[in-house]
Amino acid sequence: MRVLAAMSGGVDSAVAAALAVEAGHDVVGVHMALSKNRNQFRTGSRGCCSIEDASDARRAADIIGIPYYVWDLSDQFEETVVKDFLSEYAAGRTPNPCVRCNEHIKFEALLDKAAALGFDAVATGHYARVETVQRGDGSVERQLHRSPNEAKDQSYVLAVMGPARLAKAMFPLGGFATKDEVRAEAARRGLSVSNKPDSYDICFVADGDTQGFLRDRLGEQPGEILDTDGNVLGEHRGAYSYTVGQRKGLAIDRPAADGRPRYVLGVEPSRGRVIVGPAELLTVNTIDCDESFWFAGDLADRAVTEPVGGLVQIRAHAEPVPAEVRVTGEGRLTARLTGQTLRGVAAGQSLVLYDGTRVLAQGTVAAARREP
Repeated sequence: MRVLAAMSGGVDSAVAAALAVEAGHDVVGVHMALSKNRNQFRTGSRGCCSIEDASDARRAADIIGIPYYVWDLSDQFEETVVKDFLSEYAAGRTPNPCVRCNEHIKFEALLDKAAALGFDAVATGHYARVETVQRGDGSVERQLHRSPNEAKDQSYVLAVMGPARLAKAMFPLGGFATKDEVRAEAARRGLSVSNKPDSYDICFVADGDTQGFLRDRLGEQPGEILDTDGNVLGEHRGAYSYTVGQRKGLAIDRPAADGRPRYVLGVEPSRGRVIVGPAELLTVNTIDCDESFWFAGDLADRAVTEPVGGLVQIRAHAEPVPAEVRVTGEGRLTARLTGQTLRGVAAGQSLVLYDGTRVLAQGTVAAARREP
């Protein structure tokens, strides 16, 4: 197969590209330039997409022995990831930019461009597995599964890609149980990125100051912080800086009468209000999602009339919890937690339904509540 290997400049994507070559594929490496001003996007191990990263990717491609190109996807990244991040926070929601990047950049813009150029698949350094299963009717189904490396598993942020794009995706690191194994593989191949630190935090907020980034882009929008009885407890510089479940940095002048900590219960940007209260009011057992889809069509059909059981996860690396999921309309589903509850579920988060290690469905949280 002709395979386009997405090379970020890190050790994971370099080893993934090398493994694709070893598997006998005709591989071309490409680095995605996602920022108009790439020099500012790396501070030590924070961020990515810098000139340093592009150079590291080029050196890795030279050692592997594959052609290498840089594609400028900065316009698409700004429009579909950064602007979505800003508009979601401005609306009082809590987005996951890694989910949106996988959806709109790595497995939409990149994959579509690769297909137009005649490539059969895109290989990335994500930690996830693809299993091919023969169905009873003779058809072949590709399933997305968790990585055996639980600490690095990225199936949660990949679930948004959907079954059609999964058919053209390769994850060569799917069998690695630890990051040390990947680094050892890189060192054995003479790749200089073998000891390069991982990037972390939001790549376009490389200094880690998300509130500062939001304030710079959205401007100050002062308002009030209130309790559930409507009492004003303090003031804020922008409701977009708060998320449901937040405890620290609330800028509250008066302690609670019972001395217990307060948490953000709701964000109302249109009214400039942030509502806070006790932890027990954050507890939910029912989560409604929109923009949802299923990897398993037969289960989606069944979920219209009866619940489908599994485990749901609402944050990357969070502990999944048992739930029953129903389809409640076109592109909508509702997860009812069974046996336990969750706290701090915010609109805008991604909900992923698993059956063991297999991803069954994904949806964007629209609302969460506590029902009897």
